[in-house]
This record gives sequence, structure tokens and C-alpha cells, in this order.
Amino acid sequence: MAANDWKQKYGSELKLEENKLPMPDTVDWKSVYEKKPLGRNLLKNPSPFGLDHETPPPERELAGMFGAEPPRFEPEGDFSNWTKSNETLPYDTSGIPAGAVICHLPQFSWFTLEQKVDLKAEGFWDELLDDFQPDIAIEDWYEQSQIREPVYVLKVTLLGADGQTVIKEHVFTPEGGQSNDSHTWKQVTHVFSSYGPGVRQVHFLHKMKNMNMVQFHATRVTGSSVIVRPTRSTTH
Repeated sequence: MAANDWKQKYGSELKLEENKLPMPDTVDWKSVYEKKPLGRNLLKNPSPFGLDHETPPPERELAGMFGAEPPRFEPEGDFSNWTKSNETLPYDTSGIPAGAVICHLPQFSWFTLEQKVDLKAEGFWDELLDDFQPDIAIEDWYEQSQIREPVYVLKVTLLGADGQTVIKEHVFTPEGGQSNDSHTWKQVTHVFSSYGPGVRQVHFLHKMKNMNMVQFHATRVTGSSVIVRPTRSTTH
């Protein structure tokens, strides 16, 4: 199939001309068609805990005796394609009277998962990213838990080709009002639009608070996504 045929095939399937997306002849349209970058989730392994936001999070197991479980520093899951890290937080002794005997305090920690998407490697072309600037939609679901707030932070950054230059950034941390009886998934969404030229990478990072006391309790996430839409929200 000729190069122009691949261009027409991909353009007609996604109705690119109707949305006035640039389709220059210099692009390898066969490669673009095979990768089909527009409209698909660019994150790999988007649900590393093996959970689905359409199903309620599993109930917590009852705690056992102190020392009944081996020490744990991170939740269980398949974290392939994610870069993970842990940050243990200092013990919180505020509110404890002077001279009080402390048997055990909860140990809180942040568990971070991050992933970087190379937009050019995924099949996007310069004219699309720089001139058209399609919407980049972010979605994530975190577990509302009884662990001390805040339990979750999302940070998504649009980067230049060097992987360092920040072009746009979105940070989300849930505010108070968390019910002790709540145990549900909470959705987080954001759409980057009119972000300017030069975007070549997307850095997706979320961190979840864990608690280690009698048992290890983890805040979990699922359904993470980065999707570049074949549309734009505003006119440039």
C-alpha cells in the first residue's frame, strides 16, 4: 500500500480532516496507522493492583496480633512498566501528653508510581502537537480510605523533548470531608488544552498513602489513563 493510501486510511477512520488535523506528507503514515496513537490509553499497565473501578474495592482484612505479619513497605501488585518509590514519614507524636507511655504508633508512608510517555515514539507527529495541540485527557481512580488525609496526590506534567522542560502541569490533592464509613473509588480527571508548542512527553505520577500499624493498609488506584484526543477544546 502506498504512503498516501495509509494517510487516507488513517485519516478517514478517525475523521481527521473533519477535525482539521494537520496531515503532512512527511509523516510515516503506515507507522502511525499501525500504532493508532489517537484515542487510546498511552499508559502501560493502567491497573497495577488488579482492580476495576466499576467494582467496589475489596474489604479490609481484620487485624491480627502485633507482630503477626512480617514487616511490609509497599502494597502488593504488579508494578511492571511503573517506576516505584517509597517515602516513610516521621511518626506523629502531636497530641500525646508529656510522660505518656507509647506502646505503638502508626507509621505512615507514601508509595509513588510514575510513568513517562514519549509522544513521538507512540506515533504522534510534530505538526499535530505543535500546531493543532489536541486535548490530552487524564483520568485516574483512587480508593477513598480511612488512612490519615491526604491519602492521594496526582501530578501530571507535559514536558519538552529533553524530558526536563515543563510546559504545563496539573496537581490534584483531595481536600477534607472524608467519611470514616466511606470505602469507594473516587474519580480524578483533567484535560490539557491550548498548552502551546513543544510538548513531546507526558509524565504521570500518583502517590498513595499507606499505614503500617497492626497490619499494613494501602491506598490503591486503578484505571489510570493518558489519552490524546483527535479534537481540541479551544480555537488557537
